[in-house]
Amino acid sequence: MEPGWTVYESPIGPLTAIASTTGLRALHFPGRSSRLDETARVRMPELTKQLDRYFAGELRAFDLELDLRGGALQKIVWGLLLEIPYGKTTSYGELAGRIEPGAYPEGLEPYKRAQVVGAAVGRTPTPIVVPCHRVIGADGSLTGYGGGLHRKRALLGLEERGAAGIDPDPIWATRQQALL
Repeated sequence: MEPGWTVYESPIGPLTAIASTTGLRALHFPGRSSRLDETARVRMPELTKQLDRYFAGELRAFDLELDLRGGALQKIVWGLLLEIPYGKTTSYGELAGRIEPGAYPEGLEPYKRAQVVGAAVGRTPTPIVVPCHRVIGADGSLTGYGGGLHRKRALLGLEERGAAGIDPDPIWATRQQALL
């Protein structure tokens, strides 16, 4: 992947993608990216192609090189996010239970592990590609999302339809733009 950045005009708003020489490093929702050097703007055809296919309901897992930078526990959590199947969800507590106890900070009470996992999920640098939107509350409620709960709801709805073999609603993008 060529280092630099681009803006992908998605049905849920413009996404700013930032890449290093080793892969996609960040994907920001509107208003979440710092000012970028215009001379570093590049085309990212493979990312664009895969995002197009994802939003069309055709792609269930991204196949991109990633340059995820974070702590050891964050990287474990982000790896687990990549294992959540398209169209499915899991809870913060379920994710926390899949992590070896030794990976948590020493002295952390077990009941606080889901909170630590939630913080790592919230810091996912490449949302959508690393599907942090697939994590919900233990009671099934939608909880915080860096792009806003309306985007999380839209992404889960898109995937639910796709997993059920139903094509995305042709007005899906229009309806979602109205939410922004």
